[in-house]
Amino acid sequence: MKRKFDPVPKDKKSGIPKKYVKGSKDPDATRREILRTRALYRMGKLTPEMMDKISKQRSKR
Repeated sequence: MKRKFDPVPKDKKSGIPKKYVKGSKDPDATRREILRTRALYRMGKLTPEMMDKISKQRSKR
């Protein structure tokens, strides 16, 4: 059986949960980065090196 999660408030522009964008200095850049990473992951093209680079960038924000 598939797991059910409670609905969370989403961002109007992109459908990303508001919590992921809240507090960002540049919310549009954050949205773009999340959507790009999600697309790469779904296509199976996200390499471990790319993920390391992304996580370092996210920790700086």
